[in-house]
Order: sequence, then C-alpha cells, then structure tokens
Amino acid sequence: MRTFLVLLSREVRSLFYTPIAYVVLVFFLALMGFNFQSAVTFVNQGPTETTLVEVTFYNLIFWFVYPLIFPLITMRAFSDEYRMGTIETLSTAPVNDWQIVLSKFFGAVAFYVILFLPTFLYFKLFGWIATTGQKVHDIAQAAQAAQSAGTYITTYLLLLLLGAFFISIGIFASSLVKDQVNAAIISLATVLLYLFVPNLLGLMLNSTDPRFTRMRGFLSPFDHMRDFARGMIDTRQVVWYLSMTVLLLVITHQVFQSRKLKAA
Repeated sequence: MRTFLVLLSREVRSLFYTPIAYVVLVFFLALMGFNFQSAVTFVNQGPTETTLVEVTFYNLIFWFVYPLIFPLITMRAFSDEYRMGTIETLSTAPVNDWQIVLSKFFGAVAFYVILFLPTFLYFKLFGWIATTGQKVHDIAQAAQAAQSAGTYITTYLLLLLLGAFFISIGIFASSLVKDQVNAAIISLATVLLYLFVPNLLGLMLNSTDPRFTRMRGFLSPFDHMRDFARGMIDTRQVVWYLSMTVLLLVITHQVFQSRKLKAA
C-alpha cells in the first residue's frame, strides 16, 4: 500500500508540474463559470420545473468542454514514459504492474476531482447569497431548486462515474503509443464516439422500435445526465460505467505487460 501511495503521489505531482494542468484548470473553470451564469439567467426567467443543476450540466456548453479535458490529463500517462525511457526504470523498480496502472489512473482521477470541486462551490455560494439576500423572489426560488441534496449527490456521482470511465479510455490510449499527441487524438475520438454515436444513430435511423430506444437510453450519457440531474439513480448505469472502467484497466494492464516484455 505504501508503494502504491508513493506512485500515486508521483503521478499527481507530475500532473501539476506541467503547464497543461493549469491551462486546463483555468480554461475549464472559466467556461464553467460562464455556463453557470447562463444557467442562473435561464432559471430566473420565470417559473420552471428544471433545477439549476440540470440546466448547468445538461446543455451544449458543458458537453462541448467536457470531452476535451480527458485527453489533456491522460495523454502523458504512459506515452511520455515510453518516449523518455523512464518506463524501463519504473518497470524494474520493486513495484508490480497493477500498482503502476492504478497509480496513473487514480492520479488522473484525483486531478479530475480537483477540477470539479470549484463547480460544487458555485451552487453552495449561489444558494448562500440567495437565501441571505432575499431581495429577489425568483432568485430565492432558483436557489431552492438548486439546493436539493439529492440532485447534488446524483449529478456528481454520475460525473465521477463518467470521469473514471473516460479517464480509463485515456489511460488505455496512452498505453498504446509513444507520442502523447496520438494518445490524445485516440482518446478524444473514442470519447466523442461514445458520447454522440447513440444519439446520432437514433436521428439517422429514426427508429421507433422500443428496443432500440431502450438501448440508446442505456448507452447515452446525455440521457443519464438528464435523469441523474433530476435526482434519479439507475443502478444499471452505475454498474455499466464501473464495469467498463475495470475492463479498460484490465486491458491497459495487459497492453503494458506486453510492451514491457517486447522491450525486455
């Protein structure tokens, strides 16, 4: 366990030693701040059954920015080690391959959690201002809609599950190639395919078959976000994302072992 924690600390530090981490933080938080302000404006236009949490995370701005962060935080995971030759030193150290893979995965997850922590504070700060000021009635209504503990928990649970899944895709892509740009392209293309293909197929096929509709609803992150942002947890989606994350980590472990044996 101590060895794993040392490796995890190494991965987190390596992320914050690079300028790209701070570029991602500033870029993401600036756009999310604008997105949150737009969501507040929308909710305050009049009575609505839509919560502020749902408007914030179920819109075009969020889903435009969201896929871009994963290639940026995972592209260096293995590819940079291959390029610089440090993977050989790491492989011959008294650590097992699973510790290496999991430390890179959880290091990226730690950065992802840090990235989203300020967005949670947006809602808490807005709720505090609205409930203490009490100057505008519709703002108080919006705050009340935003303060549902259920919508917070379920929305950020889905964000964590999605993030873990997409990070595992990025880690896997990075284990395949030596060039981090290629790793980023593979990761981004895979994430975008998963995000948009189910809905694009529905539009192109225009199928009314309920089986196809259920399949699309099961796979589509947009549908999942809409439901989770309303406080509804579907355990099938929880199991799906956890299973796919574990599967990709197992495949990454096998790829890493294969490349290590070839280099030996």
